[in-house]
Amino acid sequence: MKLYFASGSCALAVHIALAEAGLKYEAEAVDLRAQPHKTASGAVYTEVSPKGYVPALVLDNGELLTETQVLLQYVADQVPEKALAPKAGEFARYRLLEWLSFIATEIHKGFSPLWNPASTPEQKDAAWAKLASRLAYVNEVLSSREFLIGKFSVADAYLFTCLRWTGFLQKPLTLYPNVLKWMERVIARPGVRQAMQEEGLY
Repeated sequence: MKLYFASGSCALAVHIALAEAGLKYEAEAVDLRAQPHKTASGAVYTEVSPKGYVPALVLDNGELLTETQVLLQYVADQVPEKALAPKAGEFARYRLLEWLSFIATEIHKGFSPLWNPASTPEQKDAAWAKLASRLAYVNEVLSSREFLIGKFSVADAYLFTCLRWTGFLQKPLTLYPNVLKWMERVIARPGVRQAMQEEGLY
């Protein structure tokens, strides 16, 4: 498999999942600032993934898969013995899906106005206030468990990836001590460190 990523983007979640799963993969960076976007090997990225954004995963059979939530589940399902996702059909799988949806729609997308140079200060303040309420919920959940569904899963990889952005945006998480302790547990995992090292983040 080959993962196309931009360092520190949401693709890091899939990178972490691949490393945690112990699967064989290649990882190629994409320069999203270049016009057109280019891969590290010089390919025009839209010729690899017509959507033009990361992550994208090219499977060994040549199939292309995109969208973070889908890729996380695909990777987890390749090695069920690693328990990165509960088995399909189990109620716990729906808890995982619940978290993946929450992270994608309420946290990941919630950061968009904070990155957008066209956002006004008022729009950025409103976006952070909404994110803060979501983080308060996560902080409460993590007061009684080590990971989002009890044990480490691809949902933790996704949330960890998003919450790393608070450092770049100078938005401290000091109001969320359980979240901070959880981030320490996540970053202590060898697979997480491996993925971050491969992206030049650790």
